[in-house]
Amino acid sequence: MKPFLTASLVLTTLLGAAQVSAKLPPPSDEAKAKAAEAAAKTAHNGKVEAYQLCKGMDKVAADYYAAAKKAGAETKPPVATPPCVDPGPFVYPPPAPAATAAAAPAAPAAPAATTATATAAAPKK
Repeated sequence: MKPFLTASLVLTTLLGAAQVSAKLPPPSDEAKAKAAEAAAKTAHNGKVEAYQLCKGMDKVAADYYAAAKKAGAETKPPVATPPCVDPGPFVYPPPAPAATAAAAPAAPAAPAATTATATAAAPKK
């Protein structure tokens, strides 16, 4: 029973390793375009989050200085920071189609070898 379990464990491990090492096909142009759009959207979302954080920090600082002024507490002047920049709505410009590559004609093929050369190189039967 023990040799059977050992053999089945080894076989399962080998089959699992074969599946893990399988190579995936390259992504299609459509998949690449979707991935590029998703990356652009993620980058834009990061900019929006940074803008919202900046606005929130400005509001907290303004509330703090207003409360300190009302209480008569002495505060240091605020540190100068760059203004918050609104990234605007997300607009994804689709990449230019690869029409320039398709419009250019392919280079003519090299001339074929003459039939005399091809028959001379062929082995005799």
